[in-house]
Amino acid sequence: MKGTMQNATAVKKRPLGGSGLEIAPLVLGGNVFGWTADEAASFEILDAFVEAGFNMIDTADIYSKWVPGHKGGESETIIGSWLKRHGNRGQILIATKVGGEMGPGRKGLSKAYIFRTVEDSLKRLQTDYIDLYQSHFDDPETSLEETLEAYAQLMKQGKVRAIGASNYAAKRLAQALEVSRHKGYPRYESLQPLYNLYDRAEFEGELEGRCLREKLGVISYFSLASGFLTGKYRSEADVKGKARGDRVAKNLNPRGFRILRALDEVAQKHGATPAQVALAWLMARPAVTAPIASATNRKQLDEIMGAATLELDTDSMAILNGASA
Repeated sequence: MKGTMQNATAVKKRPLGGSGLEIAPLVLGGNVFGWTADEAASFEILDAFVEAGFNMIDTADIYSKWVPGHKGGESETIIGSWLKRHGNRGQILIATKVGGEMGPGRKGLSKAYIFRTVEDSLKRLQTDYIDLYQSHFDDPETSLEETLEAYAQLMKQGKVRAIGASNYAAKRLAQALEVSRHKGYPRYESLQPLYNLYDRAEFEGELEGRCLREKLGVISYFSLASGFLTGKYRSEADVKGKARGDRVAKNLNPRGFRILRALDEVAQKHGATPAQVALAWLMARPAVTAPIASATNRKQLDEIMGAATLELDTDSMAILNGASA
C-alpha cells in the first residue's frame, strides 16, 4: 500500500452513531504501543495506517499498566509524541478511555476523577481535545447523572467531541441513554464491547439490539480474540510463553477448532488470510461500525488493513456463522 492521498480517499468512512464522527471500517488498537511495540515500531505503524486512509486510533489511560514496571499512560504518551511529529491533528480521530484503575483510589467515573484524569490524557496525547472519550468500565458507585454531567461540561469546554461506553451491560447502557434523554445531557454515541467470531454471546442479543435501535456506533475490541482468529495458535505448544498465551489457550477446544476450519475455508476461497476474514465478518455485521485490531509490525498492519476491501458473500457469512454458533 503506497501512502498516497488516493489511498486516503479510497477508504469509505462510516458514521459513528450520531457523534458526527466518520470513521474508516477498521480502528487501530493502541494497547500494544509501549508494550509489544516500542516507539519506533509504533510510529511506523501509525504513519502507514493514516497514509492508507484509516483515521481512528483507540487507546486508554491504563495502557499498558499491566506490564511490570509500567504505570499506565505509555500508549497515550507514544501517540502524543507521534501526533506532535505528524502535525495533522484534524486528519486523525483519537479515542481514549477513563475509569480503569491507575493506582490506589485512582479509578471510576466520578466528576472529580474525570476532570482530573482528562487533563492527564490531554497532556500525554499533546492535544487540546479528545474525539471520542469513553467510560472504560461501568462504575456502579457513581450515579449515571454525575458521570454524564461531567462529560457535558467537557464537551461544552471543547475538550471532548463525543462520548462512548465500553464494557457496559445492556441494562446499564439503556439506563444511561435514558438519563441523557431525560436530563438533556450528551449521550453515549458508541459502545466498545468484547466481540469477535469466537466471543459472540456477550454482545449478540439484548446489547446488539439496543445498539441497532438507538443507532449507536459499535467498535469491537479483541476482534481477533487475542490473536486466536489469525490461525497462528492451533495447539498448546503454539501458545506457550506467548504474551497473550493465557487468553488464547481457553479457545483451544472443539468449537474453536471448528471456527478455525471455517476461517481457513473462507480464506482460501477469497485468497485472503484467516485474520482478514475474521475482521471482514465483523465489518459485515449489521451493528458493527468498525472492529478494533492492533499490530506490532508493518506486516501485521498490512494484513489487517486488507480486511477493509474484503467483501464476504452470503455463503461465506453462513459458513462462519454456522461454525461459530
